Amino acid sequence: MTTSPLATDPDGGLPRLLHIMARLRDPVSGCPWDIVQDFASIAPYTIEEAHEVADAIARAAWDELPGELGDLLLQVVYHAQMAAEAGYFGFDDVVRAISDKMVARHPHVFGTESRDKSAEQQTADWERIKAAERGPAGVLDGVALGLPALTRALKLQKRAARVGFDWPSTDQVLDKIVEEAHELVEARDSLTAVELAEEYGDLLFVMTNLGRHLQLDPEACLRAANTKFTRRFKRIEEVLHARGKTPADSDLTEMDALWDQAKAEEKSG
Repeated sequence: MTTSPLATDPDGGLPRLLHIMARLRDPVSGCPWDIVQDFASIAPYTIEEAHEVADAIARAAWDELPGELGDLLLQVVYHAQMAAEAGYFGFDDVVRAISDKMVARHPHVFGTESRDKSAEQQTADWERIKAAERGPAGVLDGVALGLPALTRALKLQKRAARVGFDWPSTDQVLDKIVEEAHELVEARDSLTAVELAEEYGDLLFVMTNLGRHLQLDPEACLRAANTKFTRRFKRIEEVLHARGKTPADSDLTEMDALWDQAKAEEKSG
């Protein structure tokens, strides 16, 4: 099968992408790798691409963002193509579903409700409409299992807090963190590996709760901490390289001093 004009049309827009995806999945003339994929095999790429979009935004890499958003859009098109092949739904159904949802959840824009409200009030209204859409479901139902663990913990806690299951102040959360940390330290030599993991998970869950009380996104905070750690450790490697050494040739005392030096350079710079 020859290349179609639409596949190479730079102004083909979304129809071009849909056409390309269909060609890739063609059982006769498509790509062997694309043909054998299914929802489960593609899902990890979907998650990965979403994180790469977030990473580009965090780095303010605006020149990279179009490409990253394109990669994420491809994931939606990929799933829709596989669904169409199986007779589940098509891409138009995906567009219709999100369009209907946006209109229904913004009655102050597309309906008769007043726009005279804060962003916080709109968030509360959004959740109220979502709850009505879910119907008589449990408070925690619908929080996706596939979310990153910190994000899912945050969503579970927010759901519980809406019905009053929450500590009233940050001080009580801090007290619980101290309690959980002490329990973990005191019992680390007597617990089984499974029990130790459970206690550590409890501590992470409470730390997430602290972020929520401080109005911080724990996933974003940890991502920023990862970036900071990477940046400072690379600086350690740079200095060691200038000394003709690698981290493996160094020791904790030297590297800890270089870490402090990297911190000081960042603050003075």
